[in-house]
Amino acid sequence: MLKENCLSDVKNRTAATIDRRLRSSAALGLGYTLSLSRKAGLMRAAKTIAVTGANRGIGAAIAVELAARGYRVGCLTRSGALPPTEALNDEAASRLIAYPCDVTDESAAAAALAELAAAPGGLAGLVNNAGILLHGRSESFATADFQQVMTVNATAVFGLCKAAFPHLVANGGGDIVNIGSFFDRLGARQHTAYAASKAAVGAITRSLAVEWASRGIRLYNVAPGYVATDMNRDALGEPRFRQWLEGRIPLRRPGRPEEVARLVAALFTEDLPFLTGETIYLDGGQSINQ
Repeated sequence: MLKENCLSDVKNRTAATIDRRLRSSAALGLGYTLSLSRKAGLMRAAKTIAVTGANRGIGAAIAVELAARGYRVGCLTRSGALPPTEALNDEAASRLIAYPCDVTDESAAAAALAELAAAPGGLAGLVNNAGILLHGRSESFATADFQQVMTVNATAVFGLCKAAFPHLVANGGGDIVNIGSFFDRLGARQHTAYAASKAAVGAITRSLAVEWASRGIRLYNVAPGYVATDMNRDALGEPRFRQWLEGRIPLRRPGRPEEVARLVAALFTEDLPFLTGETIYLDGGQSINQ
């Protein structure tokens, strides 16, 4: 009985301390409160995050990392396939939910997000990862191909942000992570369409971050450099290209999908209310290497 009383007293005093700190923060106008659902290492109710292009590469790594951290993950892919789950236990793997969805179909994307938002805990965030890469000499590059890259990589990002907006507002705010590229600030030969689309992603991120800040929605543009995935395995395995890459990247290697995933997951799990609209480059220092 004495032990139970002591434990009860500790809990009551802890709760009172947290309450005083919250009221003190509000009185001082600090603009933040303790959010147990966004603090790493603390118990939280399962919340839902939608991830596009989640069945392979960087998107798959992001989905798996978020599921491992306790989130319910809506995996939006054209095929409806889930990412590999070997790294997850059964409980974490069960939090991955497949949604067949073409991100360029605004009505289908909006329907998928609405269904995810209807789950307990609502929609906590969105990761716009789906994208395509078409390249070639600019003087002969088809305008239709340029438009296709812009549609998938930029227009669809804007459309999904719009579709997520009412659900995030209804849930008291949330986070949107757009996956850009360090090509947004490079002059990349034969990659005009891709570079332009990723520069647009940065601009979309900044503009919406300013416009939606008052609604409690924060946006981030995570811009990786060369990351080893199944899509570029052949190129990275070519000795001359690998040697060139190692000479350009100060860390002397390409990135790994799980490194991007950990950064993205940190933006959701850490309480960072004053960070929004920024482009975060994750390229091993390549884009600043002179």
